[in-house]
Amino acid sequence: MRRLLLAATLVIMCNAADAQSDQPYAGLEQRPVKALSRQQIDDLLSGRGMGLALAAELNGYPGPSHVLELGDRLELTSDQRLRVQKLYDAMKQETVPLGNKLVEQERELDQLFSARAVTPESLKATIAAISETQAQLRESHLKYHLTTAALLNQSQMQRYAELRGYQHPIGSEGHRHHH
Repeated sequence: MRRLLLAATLVIMCNAADAQSDQPYAGLEQRPVKALSRQQIDDLLSGRGMGLALAAELNGYPGPSHVLELGDRLELTSDQRLRVQKLYDAMKQETVPLGNKLVEQERELDQLFSARAVTPESLKATIAAISETQAQLRESHLKYHLTTAALLNQSQMQRYAELRGYQHPIGSEGHRHHH
């Protein structure tokens, strides 16, 4: 009896898992902008990077936001802190409007489909506009990583990589080179 109950439970669990995998987008139709999660919208509207600058971040070019967060541990000078803060403020000035624009463009694309008004021409134009905004947003985040890195000395760059978990401290087991 116990084996039969166990077998029945396994069959029910497998069927439930199969049903979920057949409906990976279930519930997403309720989103205000179908292609964006609430978190993505919030990140875009507030100018957060959303991983757009990973090419820089993971290759030794820290962003201003994280440098400011780690400022004490990086032993930033007051001049460095001021300059990084200015970069951060300038980045926000650029990325918040671009994020707002991207959310609005995604909303427009969603509305074209929702209203069944999409045509091959409107689709192409809307996607081209979205792609241009995405490129501008990514470039903005990346260029501020580039500029921020130029403000730090080599030991601060090393410490940043260690604090962010990209590199082990020199002399520790598992140290790997980071350029």
